[in-house]
Order: sequence, then structure tokens, then C-alpha cells
Amino acid sequence: MTIPYPDTTGVAQEWQALLERKPLNVFKMLFHSPNMAPGYFGLAEGIVRGNTMPGPLRELVILRVGNLYDAPYELFHHERLARDAGLSESGINGARVGADAEGLTDDERALITWTDSIVNNHELVGGEREAAVARFGYKGLMDIVMTVGFYQLVCNYLRTFEIAIES
Repeated sequence: MTIPYPDTTGVAQEWQALLERKPLNVFKMLFHSPNMAPGYFGLAEGIVRGNTMPGPLRELVILRVGNLYDAPYELFHHERLARDAGLSESGINGARVGADAEGLTDDERALITWTDSIVNNHELVGGEREAAVARFGYKGLMDIVMTVGFYQLVCNYLRTFEIAIES
């Protein structure tokens, strides 16, 4: 069953303006439940603008989640964003293959490991939490966990609604 994109002509003007500026399918499909839009966009904004992780590392985490979830839409858009943010090709490859990839920095290797742990174990295990706090502080740990969690939600949404990459 293909889920159609909803008619967005009746949504609030602020959302109409957003859809005109960024006519992305990920945003259009959201309007099957327009009351979710403020929370979704608020959290997305917080993840991007309020994050203490430098842009390349934030994008590495997002790409790793996208790869773990096999979410082509997410990967298509965020590989470009990762390059624009300055993530190296080694980092992009590391997001695909894991922490053992060649050419990763210590921070990249750690973030891939912690992302894998949060996705697979639903928490950091062993000394991972302490290592994350030592490296990035409590705010950094919160940013890592919230980034992983938000993009898990996004990937579940993308896959469940089979959101197509824009032509």
C-alpha cells in the first residue's frame, strides 16, 4: 500500500511558507498529522542549532543512524549536508561501515561506537557513558543521545511511510 502525500492547502500559514521554502517529502508527509509539526520542527531545530557537537560530528551521528536503519532518504540528504559541514570522506565511509573504518579520528570512532550502542543496546554500556562524558561533557552526552534518538524516530517515520527522495 502506498501512502499518499496529504493535501497541505489547509495547513497554517507558517507551515505553508516552510513547505514553499523547503518542498521536501519528509515535511509534506508530516501533515497527515499537522498537530505534530510544531514538536517535530522544534526538536529538529534544537538538534541542529542547539547541539554542542561540531557540524561534521553531528552529521556523522545522523549518517550512522541512517545507515543502521537502512534509510535511503536520510542518507541521500544527509550525505550532502555532511560534506557541506566538512565531514571527510573517511567519516562518511565510517558512517557506512562502522568504527573499524580506516582514516577515522578518535572522536569519529567514538561517536560511531556510541551511536551503535545506543541503537543496538538502547543505552551506552560498560564504560561508554563515562568515556562520552569525559570527552564531551554532560551537555555533549545529552546532545549525542538526543541526536541519535531523534534520527531513530525520523528513520522509523521515513521507512514506515516509504517517503521517496524528491525527483
